[in-house]
Amino acid sequence: MTRRDLLGGLAVAATSAMAQAPAVPVHRTGRMKQGVTRGVFGRNMPFEDQCREAARLGCKGFDLIGPGDWPMLKKYGLTPSMYPPGPGGTIPEALNRKENHERLVTSLLAAIDEAAANGVPNIITFSGNRKTTDDREGADNCVAALNRVKAKAEDKGVTICMEYLNSKVNHKDYMFDHITWGVDVMKRVNSPRVKILFDIYHVQIMDGDIVRNIRDNFQWIGHFHTGGNPGRHDIDESQELNYRFIAKAIADLGFTGYLTHEYSPDQGHDPVATLDKAMGIVDV
Repeated sequence: MTRRDLLGGLAVAATSAMAQAPAVPVHRTGRMKQGVTRGVFGRNMPFEDQCREAARLGCKGFDLIGPGDWPMLKKYGLTPSMYPPGPGGTIPEALNRKENHERLVTSLLAAIDEAAANGVPNIITFSGNRKTTDDREGADNCVAALNRVKAKAEDKGVTICMEYLNSKVNHKDYMFDHITWGVDVMKRVNSPRVKILFDIYHVQIMDGDIVRNIRDNFQWIGHFHTGGNPGRHDIDESQELNYRFIAKAIADLGFTGYLTHEYSPDQGHDPVATLDKAMGIVDV
């Protein structure tokens, strides 16, 4: 064996060892309990790889994952932090219409039991689209439905989170499209286990004034989603929101729930590197 062959073999072995070495976990301060959704990983990454990378980067939760995948989350020490749509209805068809109540109340009560038994802290629900229902009637209907499930949610320690969505760009006709409407519903239900899912991207489009709205309505907020505006891409300096400032404001209020990343990486951006950067931004 020549000296060149020996050195070449050593280089190959070193490269192979580096490729097989486990990725180094990223340390976070832990002041902000962060989570992810599938979309931050793009389209092609297998779910187990998503879980592995999320855990390595310091995530604690994974939103909108159904019961069939909960064992995989738990394998990597991740909490299924938000039960996916279904029991609480869909964006267009949910609690603001009485004809949906019997079905959704039944499914929410069952989901509360399932969530409690599996350590799932939150269940998502929606107002539904307006259609022919005016905002006041829709609010009354949502209050009536939520009042039927809040006692069990309180007893089981599971929070029902109604999502605030924009009706300008993404979800035309959605009823809960301004913070005042949602806060009115929350105040009337008045339960520690019925809260708002405050999606920062959607709020920016409809009401803006993000930090003031968080501070003024903090007691009614149970969960946060992130996303850059415009476009719902990376939450860095390429968009208009100052997520470091927003995250610090949330943490300073003593928030103990999850802030979950729900964006799509901009075209050409590596999903894992983008998530690492996003988590660093809000790791205040």
